[in-house]
Amino acid sequence: MEALFYAVPVLMIAFAVLGLVSVARRARRVRGAWDSGLTAEARCLRTYTTTSGGGADTSVSTTLHHVYEFRTREGRGVRFEETGGPGTVLEGDVVTVHYRAERPEEATAHTPARRGRLAAEQGCVFAFLGVFIALCLTFMAVAHMIFSATDDFMP
Repeated sequence: MEALFYAVPVLMIAFAVLGLVSVARRARRVRGAWDSGLTAEARCLRTYTTTSGGGADTSVSTTLHHVYEFRTREGRGVRFEETGGPGTVLEGDVVTVHYRAERPEEATAHTPARRGRLAAEQGCVFAFLGVFIALCLTFMAVAHMIFSATDDFMP
């Protein structure tokens, strides 16, 4: 029974660490594309939304996706999908994308003006998940103290 009080928080911490890694990778990918200085004109091939949630006690969350296609300076055709873009970009629209020469499939249509927003988003997610991990560790420490104290009472 005691193991449950350790295993569940460890599992929750593992998911939080995966979230931290995912946010850091995304920020590094977008920042790398902006810093490369390479741009191209891309056409929006498709837009669609996905929804999640909507159960009995949860709200519905909708995510907007865009599929873009562009040609690199070397003439290579690249197609990529990006979430969280502006709702004003529709199928057939032409947008400027930023990409790195060595990894054009990690391009982004987000404008570099969002650099401060990207850092703020990353910082807020890091802070939230850091507090979450700290609470899980605190829970485990308190559970350990309680189990240690009750062991003294048992014959």
